Amino acid sequence: MRGFHSVFLFLLLPVVALAQPVLNQHPELARLAAQVSAERERAIDTRLVGFGTRHTLSDTTSDSRGIGAARRWVAAQFADMARACGGCLVIQTPSETFTGARIPKPAAVMDVLAIQRGTSDPDRVIVISAHVDSINGNVVNGQKYADTKGDAPGANDDASGVAAVLEAARILSARKFPATIVYAVLTGEEQGLYGGRVLADTAVAQGWRVEADLNNDIIGNTHGQSGLIDNSHVRIFSEGSRTAESPDQARARHNAGGEADSASRNLARFMQGLADAYMNGFSARLIYRPDRFGRGGDHLEMLAQGFAAVRISEAAENYTRQHQTVRVENGIAYGDVLSGVDFDYLAQVTRLNVITLAALALAPAPPTGVTIAGAVTPDTQVSWKESADAPTHRVWWRDTTLPQWHFNRPASGNSLTLAGINIDDWFFGVSAIGADGYESPVVYPGASGSFERMSPVAAPAPFIAAPK
Repeated sequence: MRGFHSVFLFLLLPVVALAQPVLNQHPELARLAAQVSAERERAIDTRLVGFGTRHTLSDTTSDSRGIGAARRWVAAQFADMARACGGCLVIQTPSETFTGARIPKPAAVMDVLAIQRGTSDPDRVIVISAHVDSINGNVVNGQKYADTKGDAPGANDDASGVAAVLEAARILSARKFPATIVYAVLTGEEQGLYGGRVLADTAVAQGWRVEADLNNDIIGNTHGQSGLIDNSHVRIFSEGSRTAESPDQARARHNAGGEADSASRNLARFMQGLADAYMNGFSARLIYRPDRFGRGGDHLEMLAQGFAAVRISEAAENYTRQHQTVRVENGIAYGDVLSGVDFDYLAQVTRLNVITLAALALAPAPPTGVTIAGAVTPDTQVSWKESADAPTHRVWWRDTTLPQWHFNRPASGNSLTLAGINIDDWFFGVSAIGADGYESPVVYPGASGSFERMSPVAAPAPFIAAPK
């Protein structure tokens, strides 16, 4: 009865459209989504659980147990895909050495990346990421989460995310895209987001123009601890004001608005629009936070380096299945085991990832140099830099109290004057449209809304108060 009551209350919540509307439908996106296999993802998850533990500090030499075996298996899956697509994937394994509260002595943290280089704009990069490491709740030498040898299945946290990354790579590597797609499987997340740091450092060192990082972490459960059952939504977390902004950039944002229009926030709106357009009965719920309250994932390291990034997580978490040692206690089954993953739901979340990656990589880059003018006049002029990849653009505007883009007008050239639209009363943005109709996310004017990297100026470290 409690579960029914929770679902009933959820259904009573007001539903507010938050998306960037999709105005041009593309059957190819639906075809790509249809290729996602729940059974294939089940097989991936089962194999990862079979490594016993994937603790970052576990065995790195065994072929059957520990983080080393899991990383090599992931790399082998990418290698198989690379052979199938004629070498379209380049595999990299960047690593850095860290020490920290959960890494008592220096240890190497290694990521496994498969890079699908774009055909015409290869420096523009779209990333999908998830972490492969896992932990249990055992205390060793007074330290929680320090058990490097005991079983830590991690079926949902985050083998589910890794399954999404691998399945996306299998499907999308069979097609060519103008932009580069990076499939990233990270380690060290449970020790302090170190795998996210390695990914961010790699992006900076290699000069990637990262347009988006879709970080998938805990995406396979549908039965929440409260009794809520939700298999029709996924949550997308996005920052408002940008982590990396300088004091001057913060003042400019404060003066003009933009707290709800960072690149990450408009990326989330873009994803929700795709869910609404292509996924009948499955939708994205936008959460206006960088991550769950007081917790964090690897995308925070990408945000700290000035890139746009979102976290994708299931709608109804069950905390008895996260960071727990497998056991039954007081009639409650604890542990992150395979039975806690709904693979049909996981496949839906993966479909949204696949659609988003393809839509971003096929569309022109988001506009740059977006500005607005029109103070003390009844009109608003919106301007942007012209792009050879975008023969047309679309100017969007909305009431300042609404979260969604509402009105729009196509435009050619590099500016559009909106007669009778007072600059004081609306928020504005611009999207780029390719010759084939694929459209970029909306870009809000100024540094706060730009999808270009915001160079961090003494950017604060990600705030992590809780274990995750």
